[in-house]
Amino acid sequence: MLAQILSAAVMGIDAYIVKVEAHLEGGSPYFATVGLPDGAVRESRERVQSAVKNSGFDFPIKHIVINLAPADVKKEGAAFDLPIAMGILAAAGNIRRDLLAEYIILGELSLDGSLRPIRGALPIALAVVQNGLRGIVLPKENASEAAMARDLEIIPVHTLQEAVQYFNSELLIPPFRIDLQGVFAHRRDYSHDFEDVKGQEHVKRALEVAAAGGHNIIMIGPPGSGKTMLAKRLPSILPDLTLPEALETTKIHSVAGLLPPGEALITTRPFRSPHHTISDVGLIGGGNVPKPGEVSLAHHGVLFLDELPEFRKNVIEVMRQPLEEGQVTISRALASLTYPAEFMLATAMNPCPCGFYGDQDHSCGCSGQQIRQYLSRISGPLMDRIDIHIEVPAVKYRDLTARPSGEPSASVRQRVAGARKIQIERFHNFPHLFCNARMDSRELHKYCTIDEAGERLLKSAINKLGLSARAYDRILKVSRTIADLAGSENIRPEHLSEAIQYRSLDRLHTG
Repeated sequence: MLAQILSAAVMGIDAYIVKVEAHLEGGSPYFATVGLPDGAVRESRERVQSAVKNSGFDFPIKHIVINLAPADVKKEGAAFDLPIAMGILAAAGNIRRDLLAEYIILGELSLDGSLRPIRGALPIALAVVQNGLRGIVLPKENASEAAMARDLEIIPVHTLQEAVQYFNSELLIPPFRIDLQGVFAHRRDYSHDFEDVKGQEHVKRALEVAAAGGHNIIMIGPPGSGKTMLAKRLPSILPDLTLPEALETTKIHSVAGLLPPGEALITTRPFRSPHHTISDVGLIGGGNVPKPGEVSLAHHGVLFLDELPEFRKNVIEVMRQPLEEGQVTISRALASLTYPAEFMLATAMNPCPCGFYGDQDHSCGCSGQQIRQYLSRISGPLMDRIDIHIEVPAVKYRDLTARPSGEPSASVRQRVAGARKIQIERFHNFPHLFCNARMDSRELHKYCTIDEAGERLLKSAINKLGLSARAYDRILKVSRTIADLAGSENIRPEHLSEAIQYRSLDRLHTG
């Protein structure tokens, strides 16, 4: 007796169809699962046997072999519990087979036959649509997430018994529906807003420029100056997520099991802030079957590294690929996977070990050698990929009490979105380009031309500050963004002047 159930598994952030074949024959009781199952899949034998019995069915006392095809790909997780149980019951003649070939079946079983939620419901649902199948049967907790995929019947079930009754036409379960556009439009509120920040107008301006051009930024200032507070509000001034971006971001968080409870779709830009003790695997991703790391969880959002010099050098070095390519490839013995990692990097640090170098209200006890050693902890290749350096001084008490609330994030976001629109139109012939920060030397020569006055200004700044060729390129990129914010087709000297100011660490190194 043989039955075949369609299920699915996730590889990276995409899913593929898995055929669960159940073969029953006479002989001594035996239960084997083949097809490269991991520990959780092998343990399904105990869960399935108990769930079948506690759901009111007789478990076949036979020789049972479960095959998960394709057999050469590692299968992991408990989502195969329900399809394995359904396959055994179908092979035993307890389930009608006329609908089984039209649905993907997924779910983790409890011993009493109830279902627990799974990871990766959205990428699996999208794969079901691509394969032209009718629908998906899965735990009710995953229904709203799976319903983000259009033109698909989502059948939520609470128990194994309900799933069996549905396929036997003994229970009518209406397909779960959700208003995708309504969900997408409704939940775009950020918990942090720029209007909460008093003072620091020049820093907020630098963050606006960074957001408008997709530039990486580093903030240098003493403890308590508001660096973290400002960074947390950076996502709120980035352009709104588009629906394709929201779906891709949700897929990553779904695979990682990090979707907030009750949330079917991530509609705001992610903000990830790992501690400086994080490992390179935690940051970049990894494991026997590679899982996404912080750089991928920050996809389409902001990755914030606070206390940058405290991060281990090997951890920082692994960020080169995602910063350069917008994706990260993780190779292991079992698989080689590529995860998207198109994020904006924001970092913060003290100007010296004690934190008060250059502070007018606190004396700094660090020697010049100590300051140089502290600054040298920052990876050179990483600094080469940061366009904007901005000093964040401590806020005076009178500013905290006298100043009104700052400008709301929505107003800043509108200007940023306008500048991004200009860039999208400018780079419409370059599929890999969507913001100024991604320009290479070819685009720089084409779109960042400056007049004679600008040439003289830039030459003077480079000679005085001793800036490198990379700093020269970054000044041009940032000045192009400042011009876009001003609605100017040409880069003028005032745009260059502002961009030159955003090289604080260059001045510290030369000073």
